Amino acid sequence: MWAYGMMLGLVIIILALALAPVGQEFVNNAMNASTSDMIGLDCSNASISNFDKGTCVITDFSVAYFFGGLIFIGGAVVAAKFFFGGVEWINVDKHSVWQF
Repeated sequence: MWAYGMMLGLVIIILALALAPVGQEFVNNAMNASTSDMIGLDCSNASISNFDKGTCVITDFSVAYFFGGLIFIGGAVVAAKFFFGGVEWINVDKHSVWQF
């Protein structure tokens, strides 16, 4: 139970980093032009409406916000473990180590 918060935070960070390329691929497919098997926003077209351009911008930012938020939450869990979870800095035989 002593390292549960640390493990949880690291799992969140690792999963966010592992799933970010997959999420980016979904967003890229959504922003491309429509094909026979997929409907896209066609964001590279200069003649789309301002509403569609806004949708393209928000869609493009969504990956950074979502996965950045997950990494931030994982970092907050790890930082909370360091500040409130009983991690202390000790000196053992003239070597400094973290004790959990």
